[in-house]
Amino acid sequence: MMRRFAWQVCLLLAVIAPAVSAQTRAWLDRAEITYGETVALNISTDQDVAEIDYAPLRTQFDLGGQSVRRSFELVNGRARRTSLFSVGLRPRAPGLVSIPALRVGTASTAPLRLVVLEPAVRPASADADVFVEMAVDARQPYVQQAVGVTVRLHYAIPLLSGQLDLDSPPIASLQRVGEDITYQRLLGGRVYSVVERRFLLVPERSGPLVLPGARLNGVAGSGYGGPMFGDDRRPVSAAAPAVRLDVRPIPAAAPQPWLPLRGLSLRYLKAPRQAFAGQAAEVEIELVADGATAAQVPAITLPDVSGVQAFADPPQVEEQFVEGRPRTVVRRRIALVPIRPGTSVIPGPRMAWWDAVAGAPRTAMLPPLRLQVAPAAGSVPAAKPGLPVSARVPTPAAPARAPSPPVALDLRWVWGGLVLAAIAAVITVLVVVRQRRVRDAASGASGARGAPASAALPLAVALRGDDLGLIAQALVAEAGVDLDGLCRVLDDPAQVAAVRALQAARWGDGDPQAAVRQLRTAFAGGLRRKRAGEDAASLLPPLYPQR
Repeated sequence: MMRRFAWQVCLLLAVIAPAVSAQTRAWLDRAEITYGETVALNISTDQDVAEIDYAPLRTQFDLGGQSVRRSFELVNGRARRTSLFSVGLRPRAPGLVSIPALRVGTASTAPLRLVVLEPAVRPASADADVFVEMAVDARQPYVQQAVGVTVRLHYAIPLLSGQLDLDSPPIASLQRVGEDITYQRLLGGRVYSVVERRFLLVPERSGPLVLPGARLNGVAGSGYGGPMFGDDRRPVSAAAPAVRLDVRPIPAAAPQPWLPLRGLSLRYLKAPRQAFAGQAAEVEIELVADGATAAQVPAITLPDVSGVQAFADPPQVEEQFVEGRPRTVVRRRIALVPIRPGTSVIPGPRMAWWDAVAGAPRTAMLPPLRLQVAPAAGSVPAAKPGLPVSARVPTPAAPARAPSPPVALDLRWVWGGLVLAAIAAVITVLVVVRQRRVRDAASGASGARGAPASAALPLAVALRGDDLGLIAQALVAEAGVDLDGLCRVLDDPAQVAAVRALQAARWGDGDPQAAVRQLRTAFAGGLRRKRAGEDAASLLPPLYPQR
């Protein structure tokens, strides 16, 4: 009965396992767009499906181009196929749009949300074939404040090639952030293709700062070049207007180290309240910095407390670009090991920062952790210091034992035992030595007959590397004799010279690199031995004397 039940459980697990191991995930390339733009919905799955039914999306979106990319990989010795589906979506109305779950084989995607903003005021060049926009998230930043710069290239004609550049101002550092984002945007009834590129600007000193406008230099045309269709390629160029920033100095009342941000928050993801002495209790803290990169965010630490040791793991950092500026999320786990029982209070982390929006100092902090530390398992609790000695529970004393009478030792038995022990040790040594000689003789005989294939690399494989030891092992394994014996049975003088060069390089003053090259050339076609019987006369004396 139990065996039948076990078989049923195994069959059930075999049916459920593929569904459990299946991984299907959906995501958007952007969580917030402007009405008229397109967003890409990506679905990754290991389900064996040829296509996905996008019909539930047609009520709220106009569907654009669709694509699928498949890849194969080996996971634990098994082939696994992954498919990545992508479809372009254009919302039919602004507002908060919900993307419903889609069926993918035996799995389903999770619902998603998309924020569709009202269209902004059209730029003056919205009727142009190509134009460039540039926006910054702060016009009056502080020194060393991270400023997000967003550049958008719009084009309504085919671009055959182009270069989009943004020069760095002389008193600030400028670096590109992330990869380009491509989508479509509807302006004035005209569909534009958009390439969005993001940068990070950090002013180095106060005063006026002029950020040159991003510019495009490219070639436009239909793409049908040649004498039959004609060549309608033409150069195009566009540039965004320059942006002026007024950089403010570091305030005198600003906390140090200087950290200008738009927002900073701390929270406990794990906050234990109980622990055992000598055992670790894990604390996990999350930091969210709005307006800073990972390099600008200070480390998450806890103050030192007597009686508690702290061991911090490396932080987990996630950098984002939200609303045109950087945003960093840091999570860190810290193991707290209390040394003794009692109550331990660990102060929470504190970080001073400067509110760049309000122009005021701020402090982010977390409440202290109170750990009730219990004695470790198996430990004996210590007596309370205020308890009188008479009130303490006495430890039961062991029962008294009567003294044993002295025992007279017979030295003859002692000497006899020592002699027997010495004889046994000598016999053991002799047996071990004999067994070792038998094993050495057996290994020598097996080596003379030829080493097994697994004891050394094949000669052709060994010659690909530069390890003279491995090459020597491969030669001995293939020939069945040592290197000196190999020289006697080889029929090619070049191979004999190569073996001698190998020995000189390993044990003498020979050149290892030259020896490897000589060995590869000589043994490229394998070993060339003498024919059977050619060297017998030189190796063994004649059985009968010659007359």
